[in-house]
Amino acid sequence: MKENINIVLVDDHTIVRDGIKYLLEEDENLTIIGEGSNGLEAIELVKNLQPDILIIDVRMPEMNGIEAVKLINSTTVKTKSIVLSMHDSEEYILESIEANAMGYLLKDASKAEVLKAIHTVYNGEKYFSGDISNIIVNNLLKKSTANKNSTSSEKKITPVQNNFNLTKKEIEILHLVLAGKTNKEISEELNKSKRTIETHRFNLMKKMNVKNLIELSTKAKKNNLV
Repeated sequence: MKENINIVLVDDHTIVRDGIKYLLEEDENLTIIGEGSNGLEAIELVKNLQPDILIIDVRMPEMNGIEAVKLINSTTVKTKSIVLSMHDSEEYILESIEANAMGYLLKDASKAEVLKAIHTVYNGEKYFSGDISNIIVNNLLKKSTANKNSTSSEKKITPVQNNFNLTKKEIEILHLVLAGKTNKEISEELNKSKRTIETHRFNLMKKMNVKNLIELSTKAKKNNLV
């Protein structure tokens, strides 16, 4: 039997909240236990109700959703946040990631995607819709490319930069992966077999404790590896 997931929903438009409730009502494992219309109310609701999931809009009066998520995550509560917005602005998306939001969805997301995001985040994994994922990766790729133009990818990695005991080869492959290259392209560039590249890639993702390219890119950025 699946666990019940308690949700707090915060958006300054009642019609939006009603629409989301309508999307979720067919899933008997989801329960809306609280609603709010601004960031300050979100903080108070999370503090008092301790929901599993907070679904929150970005632009709201008194305090925006991203600032609320940041403050909530600075406390000891275990609530996981999903930002739901009509804006696919790179600025909002990256600020949400920096605030440690677990997900970011656009308001035109399908019912299936909203449900998938909730269950994914509830299980401790991040969820970003396809378009959002592309924006995140492209942002990190641009920074990675700029970095490589100023410094060789063969540069020495200091202990501060490399907190994961990555080998020199794994660092090199990390840079190539974040430059958007496939395993086949990397194997040709480094004159190594595709299987060898796959092994290095598996090892570096295991050492960094990430499951996908988004998590790899985000953690690499936070640890000054790109």
